[in-house]
Amino acid sequence: MNTIQILWVDDEIDLLKPHILFLKQRNYDVTTCMSGTEAIDIIDDKSFDIVFLDENMPGLTGLETLNEIKEKQDNLPVVMITKSEEEYIMEEAIGNKIADYLIKPVNPNQILLSLKKNLDHSRLISEKTTSNYQQEFRKIAMELSMVNSYEEWVNLYQKLLYWEIQLEDIEDAGMFEILESQKNEANIQFGKFIEKNYANWFNPNTESPIMSHMLFKEKIAPEITKEQPTILILIDNLRYDQWKVFEPIINNYYKKVKEEAFFSILPTATQYARNAIFSGLMPSDMEKLFPKYWKNDTDDGGKNLHEADFLDTQIKRLGLTHLNYDYHKITNLKNGKKLAENFKSLKNNDLTVIVYNFVDMLSHAKTEMEVVKELASNDKAYRSLTLSWFKNSPLLDMIQQAQQLGFKLILTTDHGTINVKNPSKVVGDRDTSLNLRYKTGRSLTYDDKDVLVVKNPKDVRLPSINMSSSYIFAKSDLFFAYPNNYNHYVSYFRNTYQHGGVSLEEMIIPFVVFNPK
Repeated sequence: MNTIQILWVDDEIDLLKPHILFLKQRNYDVTTCMSGTEAIDIIDDKSFDIVFLDENMPGLTGLETLNEIKEKQDNLPVVMITKSEEEYIMEEAIGNKIADYLIKPVNPNQILLSLKKNLDHSRLISEKTTSNYQQEFRKIAMELSMVNSYEEWVNLYQKLLYWEIQLEDIEDAGMFEILESQKNEANIQFGKFIEKNYANWFNPNTESPIMSHMLFKEKIAPEITKEQPTILILIDNLRYDQWKVFEPIINNYYKKVKEEAFFSILPTATQYARNAIFSGLMPSDMEKLFPKYWKNDTDDGGKNLHEADFLDTQIKRLGLTHLNYDYHKITNLKNGKKLAENFKSLKNNDLTVIVYNFVDMLSHAKTEMEVVKELASNDKAYRSLTLSWFKNSPLLDMIQQAQQLGFKLILTTDHGTINVKNPSKVVGDRDTSLNLRYKTGRSLTYDDKDVLVVKNPKDVRLPSINMSSSYIFAKSDLFFAYPNNYNHYVSYFRNTYQHGGVSLEEMIIPFVVFNPK
């Protein structure tokens, strides 16, 4: 292993000989100098891992030296050491991205701790994370064999996601593979759980989770008051893990007061799940009560063009007509910027609903564009791409403005999405729906073990395209492929993000309430 190279800059360097000896005994290589000017010259000639820099020196001060070092090597960690506890010095140093700040007199253990914190940080975190997950692995495996309720599935899924995000940056790829296999096993068991319980959730007097069609009445409406404006943001196709990676950004502006998971209905597709949220109805009821708004899979035209109309009918049905509300759907950057520019005009609404279509476009783009396939090659990259979008989006601008105007913020989604890996052959007639994760139609031929079958759509409150229609839903990470041109089809869609089927990623989704800081 290469020796760590330290540059220590202090005009009283002779007084630090005990510290330097202490570091050398621990195999650190320490170069010393007595001025900022000398330090700048040395950095030009030699490569260092870290700099200890005295703040109070004659000639070039510590802060001036810091600026010079950062101009030359912005990523070189600099630890500022000072006698002064004046706040402005700390603020100046922190503003210039120092790695640490120590007050004299420093002892050798403080120096050692700073070195470990800055240079061994990744390794120490990696080792600790791996060790903690190894301990947790057995617990998760045991829970997986016993989980038997929707609440337990939510807890288990959140635990798996926590470890997935923790492990994604560690150096032990083998540990990450173990987690992946545990997640795959969880999805297999979850598919069996949904197969056994989903239809029962629609029976009266059966305990069921909050689902798409119940969300507005049970969770959103109780949060809306005349005293405080509320903004409801529904980001389409948002997985729970994607929400968790941009939560810290929202926490800069808002304090989280409630976070709950709810279940997307099947199919986990916009036309079904999002319309169910806004109508407060299951698809078979939408078709019966609002035939002019509802379109089946095989009908021509857009399938989710009437969300605002559905919302209007639900608000009237719930007796909330006293509310002043507004609905906006953002489908491109131009519309997002325009709404952000005019955001202050929404401050007199009791409820502002914004549906933001980006993540869905991202998942479709990954299927169709090679560059996005490269950028979102796995779940870690997919999360990263979502985070990058969010940080630079008009949506974040709207959230910042909402905080300044005192809005309560509710954040949710319609369904999640899953990276599909394995094909499953299916045969249907020309009227069979086209989605890769679910099919509805007559005379469907499929592999029983790969699917959840609903022979009578009324059992799960879904419409029938014709008298003999049934539904099949892909489980785990499967996707449906037709036998004709099979290899091309499989190659094109493997490792893309799809939705409509049964998986933890598609069905268990976030509902979060915030108050402005």
